[in-house]
Amino acid sequence: MKLEADFDYRDFLARLGVGKSVLRFARDQVIFSQGDAADSVFFLLDGRIKVVVLSAQGREAATGLVNSGQFFGDNCLIGEQVRSATTIAMRDCVVASISKAVMIEMLRTEPQFAELFIRHLLLRNRGIEEDLIDQLFNSSEKRLARLLLRLSKLDDNGGVQPIAPHISQETLAEMIGTTRSRVSFFMNKFRKLGLISYDRNIEVHPRLSAMLQDHSEVRS
Repeated sequence: MKLEADFDYRDFLARLGVGKSVLRFARDQVIFSQGDAADSVFFLLDGRIKVVVLSAQGREAATGLVNSGQFFGDNCLIGEQVRSATTIAMRDCVVASISKAVMIEMLRTEPQFAELFIRHLLLRNRGIEEDLIDQLFNSSEKRLARLLLRLSKLDDNGGVQPIAPHISQETLAEMIGTTRSRVSFFMNKFRKLGLISYDRNIEVHPRLSAMLQDHSEVRS
């Protein structure tokens, strides 16, 4: 979820003063690590961030992406003392860091900001529910198609944006719960069918959405 156009969040953040800072991260740089103290909320002003979780057995998986105009690291607001995931810049990023105390005060005293933050939480919750349904009922091929459509930001008018090369097939595989070889197989299939094209960037064609309406596949 992005903050709406009529809300000048850059000006708003500039007025916060103490308790706020704007940070820059280079590609592959860690914003915070799993286990770090959770004492602030972040807002991505520009860039894209990968969310990674490390299991007790040492297995690592990408569980989500943060796009420009989205909050992350906000579980500290519900009492989380340490970070439950690691966030990594997928390209150069500009991030606003807001202390927990300042964030709570903003939510209490700034109704417009509070409304936008609540909307962010509701949309994220809906996305989590959709991801769970996707994992339970859809094949890995359909899960990949849905993820590519989300990453390309398909809009109601059929418009798309290219997916930059910093999103690797390994990351795609982690996010849909399959192997890189399966992702490679499906990507080649989609390209042969004219559903995507790629050289450096991945171009997703709107016709890929028709695959999500096809109920003939067996889950894999």
